[in-house]
Order: sequence, then C-alpha cells, then structure tokens
Amino acid sequence: MSSVKRNIISNYIGSGWSSLMGIVFTPLYVHYLGIEAYGLIGVFTMLQTWLFLLDMGITPTLSREMARFDAGAYDSQKIRNFVRSLEIIYIFIAITVLIGLLLVSDWITINWLQIETLNASVVANALSLSGVFIVLRWFSGLYRGAIMGLQQQVWLNYTSALFATVRGLGAVGVLAWISPTVFAFLIFQSVLAAIEAIVLAVKMHFLLPKSDKPSYFSIDSLQHVWKFAAGMSANSLQALLLTQVDKLLLSKLLPIAEFGYYNLAITLAGGLYILMGAITNAAYPQFVLLIERGDSQTLIKTYHKLSQMLSMVVAPTAIVLAFYSENVLLLWMNNESTAKAVAPLVSLLVVGYLLNGMLQIPYFLQLAYGWTKLNLTTNFISILILVPAVYITVPIYGVKATPIIWIILNIVYIVVTIPIMHSRLLPNEMWSWYQKDIVLPLLSIFAAISALYYVMPVPSINQPIVNIIDILLAAILGIIVAFLVTPLGRNLLKRNIHIKSLKFR
Repeated sequence: MSSVKRNIISNYIGSGWSSLMGIVFTPLYVHYLGIEAYGLIGVFTMLQTWLFLLDMGITPTLSREMARFDAGAYDSQKIRNFVRSLEIIYIFIAITVLIGLLLVSDWITINWLQIETLNASVVANALSLSGVFIVLRWFSGLYRGAIMGLQQQVWLNYTSALFATVRGLGAVGVLAWISPTVFAFLIFQSVLAAIEAIVLAVKMHFLLPKSDKPSYFSIDSLQHVWKFAAGMSANSLQALLLTQVDKLLLSKLLPIAEFGYYNLAITLAGGLYILMGAITNAAYPQFVLLIERGDSQTLIKTYHKLSQMLSMVVAPTAIVLAFYSENVLLLWMNNESTAKAVAPLVSLLVVGYLLNGMLQIPYFLQLAYGWTKLNLTTNFISILILVPAVYITVPIYGVKATPIIWIILNIVYIVVTIPIMHSRLLPNEMWSWYQKDIVLPLLSIFAAISALYYVMPVPSINQPIVNIIDILLAAILGIIVAFLVTPLGRNLLKRNIHIKSLKFR
C-alpha cells in the first residue's frame, strides 16, 4: 500500500472517529449544561480558531519544511534548529494570549456577549480559564503539523482518536458526577490538552534526526521561509475571516442561546471538513514531494485522483445531509423543536462547505508550489464583501442569511479562481477537473438523492427506524452514483470485479 493511501485511510479512521466522538457527546453536553452554556462553549471554540491568526503561517510552513526534509532538502542540524526556533516563537505568543484573555474577559462578557441566564462573573472567569485550554490545543496544532509533514499520519490519527474518546467520555463523567458547570468542563479539558501536547511534542522530537550539537533559536533557519510563512499568515488571516467572521458577528448579534443553536448546526455540518481533511492532509505533503522530485506526470494523476476521491466521499455525505438534515437531527438530539430550528441552517451550511471543499485540492497544490498570491487576492475581495454583508443582512433576514452568502462566494470562487490557477500550474487540466472531477459527480449525486427525497416519508420523531432507513437509502444511492460517474470510481469497480472473477476461475 502506498504512503498516500495508507495516510488517507488512517486520516479517515482518526478524524472520522474524532468527529464521531464530538457528535455523540454533544447532546449530552447540551443536556447537562443547557443550550446557553453550550453556546458559551461555542464561543470558546471560536476563540480557539481565532488564535490561529497568531500562528503567522508557522504550522503550514513547518509541515511543508518537514516534507521537504523528508525529500532530502535539509540536514539534521538545520531542521532541528528550525523546529526549536518555531517552538520559542510559539511560547512567546502563548504567554501573550493568556495575559490578553485575562485582561479582556470582563469586557467580552459585558460588552459583547448577550447573556440571558448565566452569571456574568462565572462567564468572565470561564473565559479567563479558557485561555489555558485554547493555548494548549494551539500548541498541539504545531506538533501535529510537523508530524503530518513527516508523513507519520497513521500514528497521529490513532493518537488523536484516543484523545478524542477520552475527551468526550471524561467531560461527560465530570458533568454527570462532579459538577455540571462550564468551569468544571474547562478544567478537565485543560488538563487533557496539556497531556496531549506533551505526548505530541515527545513524538515529534523522537522523529527528528539525532545531532551532536544541541538545537537553538536561529534567525538563519527562518530567513529562507519567511516569504512563504508571510503568505501563509495572510492566507490564514483571510481564511479565518471568511470561515469564522460569521461566528464572531453572530456571537454579538444573537442571544447566546440562539448562538448555541447555530453552534449545533456548525458541529453537525462541520463533520464534512473532517472528511475533507483526511484527503487534503495526505495530499499536501505528497504534492510537495512530487514537486521537489520534478515528477509532473505523477503530480497530474495524483491531482485528479484526489479531486475525484474528494467528490466521491464528500458529495454524497453533504447532499444526504442537506436533504435529510431534519431526520439526522431528530435522531441526534431527540428533540423536535431543536431539530426544526437547526435543520434549515444545517442544510444551507453543508452546501457551502461542499462547494468550498471542492476547492481544497487546487488550494493545497498552490501551497505546495509556494504560490499564495491568488488566494490572498481573491480572499481579500471576498472579505470586503462578506463582513458588511453579514452585519447588514442578519438583523433583517435572520441567521440563515449567513450561509447563503457563503454559498454565493464559493460559487464565484469555482467560476473565477479555478481557471486562473490552472492556467499557471496545470494549463491543460482545467476542463478535466471541472467535468470529470467536480461538476458531473456533484450534479449526478444531487439529481439521484433529490429524486429519492421527494418520494420518502416526512421525518418524524416517533419513527426513528424510518428516519434511519431514509438516510441509509439516500447514502447508498449517493455512493453508488459517485462510483459510477467518476473515472476513479469506475476503475475501482472494474479492478474489484476483475479480482473476484480471477478467484472464481
């Protein structure tokens, strides 16, 4: 089995299990904490995501340079100095963040969040404590990037799955038997995050080559990557604004309980990014490796194969979830009013996430080439549109306006930026990408599942078995169509049929 296939399979096992743990335990969090306190956890998650703004492109740069080291671009001492330099920068940023959250927690509680029943002092104290958890999880991200760049994704995914299980089970245990409060939840999560960061740090340093000299902070080791890191930092800022500005504005515009419902929709729909990440995390280091070797033919084949794989895996899941969001929510939350409130948001969000996901393989190819300008330019224009659009439309049309704006932006990306990207990097592959990799699979799967949806019974909380059957039938149909309409899927079917025919001879 090739390293790419092995990494993708392990990514699906690890990220899929981690996502499953989050989905399984969310109803229990809501049960013990209440929807308003769960909305507050959504605020903590949002702050954790915004912290990646201060990453300054460090993590993707480290992942890229580790992949280049794996291809022979570094000696042992240089890569160790490079890693040590980034760790020291991270420590400085972490201390700054902890102090900053401590200073602004009261202001956020009073002037930003719309709290209805929670005690303001409890919320402020929880925000201060969340800084510890957020920083530790952020540190883990640095080590994850390094381990992924070294293509040790099998170990990383199994470790992540283990911690996700302990994180969910332990949190529910704390809420059920010790204290059903946000403060107790955060204390447990912070302790576990510290253990996880230590485990990942030890593993990363074990993977680094031995050297006779101790590693140290080195300006020289950073100079040759600063342009890429700066471009990635700008990209990260823009990506953050595009994907998180809705949550930031909604945390201000909505009561915290209503923000909790939006966070539920994000939790369910966001599972798509787990499916995407399993492929893109394996794609990025492989692209870097092929570019370093100058193997353009294998690069093109890998690009199309991974694009089709993304369509085959993500499109059926997204389209089923878009049509059957209420069925899923009834099974998940076992609450009819919650399902009615959240289902339309889930349907709209997954469409936007699906369209954005189709852009991931082209995006990571650009990063592998070190070309960040196109993404910077298009994202900058989009941000100028997105921020005022959300702020103006949500008070008028409600929270549904946010995912609709995101859908429109991603359609524009697919139409405008993809031709520019292909003309520079893969000039003869654009129409093949549009037709075979993206448009035909998406439209075919959409047509099949939508036809089935309109002949199936209306979802009901009193018929869970019927809801499950509806979802399974739609998923099976979507997967079958995905295999039939993509070259990769047909080849896999032919190969499987050929192997079986040989066994019967």
